[in-house]
Amino acid sequence: MSDPLIESRLEKLAQLRERGIPPYPNRVPNVHPIAPILKAHEGLAPEEHSGDRVSVAGRVMARRGMGKAAFLDLRDGTGKIQIHATVDALGEAYAVLESLDVGDFLAVEGEVFRTKRGEVSVRAARWTFLSKAIRPLPEKWHGLKDIELRYRHRSIDLISNDEVRATFIARSKLLASLRRTLDGLGFLEVETPALQRIASGGHARPFATHHNTLDLDMYLRIALELYLKRVMIGGIDRVYEMGKCYRNEGVSTEHNPEFTMLEIYQAYADYEDMMALIERMIRDGFQETIGTQRVEFRGQTIDFGAPWRRVAMLNAVAEALDIDPETLRTDRAIEIAVERGIDPMPESPGFALWALFERFVEETLVQPAFITDYPIEVSPLAKKKPGDPAFVERFELFAMGMELANAFTELNDPIDQRERFEQQERARAAGDEEAQPIDEDFLYAVEHGMPPAGGMGVGVDRIVMLCTGAPSIRDVILFPAQRRAS
Repeated sequence: MSDPLIESRLEKLAQLRERGIPPYPNRVPNVHPIAPILKAHEGLAPEEHSGDRVSVAGRVMARRGMGKAAFLDLRDGTGKIQIHATVDALGEAYAVLESLDVGDFLAVEGEVFRTKRGEVSVRAARWTFLSKAIRPLPEKWHGLKDIELRYRHRSIDLISNDEVRATFIARSKLLASLRRTLDGLGFLEVETPALQRIASGGHARPFATHHNTLDLDMYLRIALELYLKRVMIGGIDRVYEMGKCYRNEGVSTEHNPEFTMLEIYQAYADYEDMMALIERMIRDGFQETIGTQRVEFRGQTIDFGAPWRRVAMLNAVAEALDIDPETLRTDRAIEIAVERGIDPMPESPGFALWALFERFVEETLVQPAFITDYPIEVSPLAKKKPGDPAFVERFELFAMGMELANAFTELNDPIDQRERFEQQERARAAGDEEAQPIDEDFLYAVEHGMPPAGGMGVGVDRIVMLCTGAPSIRDVILFPAQRRAS
C-alpha cells in the first residue's frame, strides 16, 4: 500500500518542476549562520525593524497560517529563526508555499525585525527552494522516541531530538579538549594501521578478514598499543592516537564492537605519571565542555574534581570480601573464588584475584578510583613491581562501575616480553581466544632498545557518556552496531 503522505509530497515535487522551480538546485545563495543573527539583534524592541538585510538557509521545522501571510520556523546547524512571509512582499513567489512541507530546505533573504509577540524574525523578500523532503519527519516532529529506530536512523534522530544533537556537539568539544591537552604537553598525534597481520595489544576476540591480492589473513585492530610503541622506539618520545578499535564481542550499554580508543605513550615516565595525566585530561575536558567537573549519571553525582581514590587490587578485593589480603596471594585465593561462584576455576591466585575483583568490586566503584597493581598473569605488557614480581605496575581508572582507562609502566625488557608472549601463546593453544599471539615484528623493535615509558589507553566513548549523562554507549556513537532489521 502506498503512503498517502509520501504521495502528497511527490505531487508537490512535480508541481515545483511544472512551475520551473528546481527542487534540488546546484547553487545556493550566500547565506549567514542563524545564531549570530539572533545574537546581533537580541536588543530589538517588539515591532522594531533593524534595517539589516540578511540571507539565511535551513530546514523548515514548522509552518503556521496561510492565506496572505504565514510564519515558518527555519533551522540550520546553529539555531532556529522565524520567517514571516506575505503575499505583498513576495508576490507570485508566495505561491511556493503551496508546495512547501515541514522538512524541506529553503534559503530566505529579508530584513530582521522583532514581532509584536517579541520573536526575532526575518521578513521574507525573496526565497529559494533548496531541497524537497519526500518523507515526513516522525511523530509530527515532536521528537523521535523509538530507541531502535533512533539508532538505526540517526539522521532522523538528530533532526527530531535537540538533546541528541547537543550530545554529539559535546562529544566533539570533549575530544578536541583531550587533543589540546596532549598537544600542549608536546605529544604528537599519529595514525597506525587498522588492518593488521596480528591482532595484539589487548585481550579480545578480533574480527578476521582476508586480503585477496596478498593472500593474507588479516584482522581489524583490537588496540593501538604495539604500533605506537614502535613509533616511540623510533625516537618520538611522546605520541598518541585517537582511533577506532574493533572487538568481536557482546553489545551492551557499555560495549560496542566498534569504539574509539585514545592511546598515549610517554618515554621516561611511569604509571604514576599516567595517573596525573588522565586526571588533568578529564578535569580540563569536562570543565571546557560542560563547565563543571561534577556530573549526573544514572541518578548519581560523580565528582571528578575531588581527589580520586587509589587502592591496590589486592586491598580492594580483601576489603570487599572482608579477608586478609595476604590470603589472596596464595592458592587459597583459588578456593575462595570457587566458593564465591567463580566458574570456571581460576588457574592461579592471580587469575582468582582478577575474577574476584570483577565480580565483587568493579560495580561498586562509583566515584573516580584508580585500581592499581594487577596480577602479572593478566598484564603481559606491564613491568613487574620491584620486590613483588607476582604483580605489575598497572592501573585501571573506574567510575560508575565502568573502566575508563588502563595504564602501565611499560615493559621494555625484550627477554621478559618474549616470555610473557610465550605464556599468552600457550593460553591460546589451550583455547583462550582472547590471549595475545606472539608479535615477532614488535619484539624485533623492542630488541633494538625501548626507552622506559608510561602508556595508557582511554575509553573515549565511556568518558563521553559520563560527560553528557548518556545512559548507553549507543547514545554517544553516531552509528552504533544494530541487530538486523526485521
